[in-house]
Amino acid sequence: MRQFYWILGVCLISALSCGGKAPISKTPGSSATGKASWYGGKYHGRKTASGERFDKRALTAAHRTLPFGTKVRVTNLSNQKSVVVRITDRGPFGRRERIVDLSEAAAEMIGMKRAGVVRIRLEVLSGPS
Repeated sequence: MRQFYWILGVCLISALSCGGKAPISKTPGSSATGKASWYGGKYHGRKTASGERFDKRALTAAHRTLPFGTKVRVTNLSNQKSVVVRITDRGPFGRRERIVDLSEAAAEMIGMKRAGVVRIRLEVLSGPS
């Protein structure tokens, strides 16, 4: 019985550590909901995890696990505006409910720049090209 509670505890901790959500699949058509944040200014011109230079005016994003070059549609659930971005970096770091970091230009296109963080749906459109 003691072993049962130990295994149950490990499973519960595992579920809580990933926010209770499974990571999104890289398969086109896969989707996830969560929160998006954005980054710009101080990162403009720096190298991303993919080796590209970050351009705050480009339609790009950071995701923890999707392959670099994957194209995704990000829809702001409060206004239904969407943008297609390419994954070029890793992140967001910190809060686990944030599933994507958008470039400043992408954030502006979906009307989230002022809010900073919004609830979104992320849909995988195509793999790396």
